[in-house]
Amino acid sequence: MGLAMGKLMLGKIIVETPKHEVLHAGDGYEIRKYPPCVAAEVTYDPKEMKGDRDGGFQVLANYIGAFGKPQNTKPEAIAMTAPVITSSGGGGEAEPIAMTAPVITSSEPEPVAMTVPVLTAEGREEHAGKVTMKFLLPSKYAKAEEAPRPTDERVVLREVGERKYAVVRFSGLAGEKVVAEKAEGLKAALEKDGHAVTGPFVLSRYNPPWTLPPLRTNEVMFPVE
Repeated sequence: MGLAMGKLMLGKIIVETPKHEVLHAGDGYEIRKYPPCVAAEVTYDPKEMKGDRDGGFQVLANYIGAFGKPQNTKPEAIAMTAPVITSSGGGGEAEPIAMTAPVITSSEPEPVAMTVPVLTAEGREEHAGKVTMKFLLPSKYAKAEEAPRPTDERVVLREVGERKYAVVRFSGLAGEKVVAEKAEGLKAALEKDGHAVTGPFVLSRYNPPWTLPPLRTNEVMFPVE
């Protein structure tokens, strides 16, 4: 445990990250194609989480059993992945994904290994003022019905389709000003190179909060055609 904590503090990413194919390497950015995956999702009002925009993290962590007894149905471990993904406050809508039916819950617990990213989306039309946070589940779950069923009715499993993102990577703290500057620079580079942006950017954070800031890995991502 101590060795793993030390690696995390030094920025070592020791969990599964989303597989992707690099389609194009631009000036300081990449365009990647990601395969379909399954996400666990919760939508909430940060006011209900003491103003914490990342308040849904605990709900999803409970689902996979990250901090104790898992709030899901099967006796099966699910590994955590990275990064945590958050939409821009001014971006408007969350990325489009194919929805599955809400998963039926039961009382029998099943430990699930946590994954990254955690995706957080803000400002959806149907959830104005609320935040939607997602954990992408490990790649072994190809369909939503293959993943453990949550016992917390707030948690929904969804299937995320194939998607393309333009990505710029950076280290340090991902504060609002820095993120906005990275997004503005990436969008300008994409427009210059003739790439069409199809939605608001998202922020991917690969490390836990106790990682030393200079050693953190962050990405700003725009969906593109």
